[in-house]
Amino acid sequence: MFKEKTLNPTHGISALLLDVAVLLASTGGIIYFGIMANHKLKAELPVAFPTIMIIVCSFVLLASIIGLCGFYFLSPNQAAVLQLFGNYKGTVRTNGGLCWANPFIIAKKVSLRVNTFESSKLKVNDLDGNPIEIGAVVTWRVIDTAQAIFNVEAYTQFVTIQSEAALRNLATHFPYDVHDDEKIALRSHTDLVAEKLKAEVEKRLAEAGVEVIEARISHLAYAQEIAQAMLQRQQAGAIIAARQRIVEGAVGMVEMALERLEAQGRVKLDEERKAAMVSNLLVVLCSERSAQPVVNTGTLYH
Repeated sequence: MFKEKTLNPTHGISALLLDVAVLLASTGGIIYFGIMANHKLKAELPVAFPTIMIIVCSFVLLASIIGLCGFYFLSPNQAAVLQLFGNYKGTVRTNGGLCWANPFIIAKKVSLRVNTFESSKLKVNDLDGNPIEIGAVVTWRVIDTAQAIFNVEAYTQFVTIQSEAALRNLATHFPYDVHDDEKIALRSHTDLVAEKLKAEVEKRLAEAGVEVIEARISHLAYAQEIAQAMLQRQQAGAIIAARQRIVEGAVGMVEMALERLEAQGRVKLDEERKAAMVSNLLVVLCSERSAQPVVNTGTLYH
């Protein structure tokens, strides 16, 4: 497992000025000592010193030309992973600009910008075995360039495959929808599901030096072959759940009404009249239509 090692870059402008100065000086030296050697030849004098200096200046000129190959540019939020003969030397992180390194070093650039990946619509089975279509959006960025380059073959492709694998695994652990608030469902608990998806993706991408900023479900629906049937089932379940709430509330209201009447002692009812009152109140409270009142102008029992 590689870990990033930060290197301080050599300022490119300073190195460029120095390299140009050496290149001009060596070129001028070659010309100067060439003229001197030519004069000594005409005067039939030894030319050893000018020849040696021409050779030295030629090597310096060649070195300055090779040195020009060591310059590279970095944009803002971009890093360069440096390798010398296959060995990892370190990573250069700057705010952008011209940098210089050993001409024999290979600088591989890595973007540190925030990336967004949107998965395709995957067809999987949820916890209940129902086929569903699901998609997600993952926001990520590279935080360890050495791991991104050396631990995986292609980190962008690795992010894509592992994100979709995490999404498939998450979908199989939760049902599409439930009417019980205590159970987690893909449709009703979006924030909690997003947190679990982020943790799952982040765990898979840790070895690639990638940080997951956010992961959310972007598409969720039943598969086409069962969409109509599941919609009817969903509607029926919603109606049943609503009826349960209505009945629970109605029973509570009837109990409260009887308790308050008995506590205040205004009306005394026998068991038969209590049952009739409970029946009437439940019909009124649970009915979908407004109740039609009947005015009794006789006694309480007639």
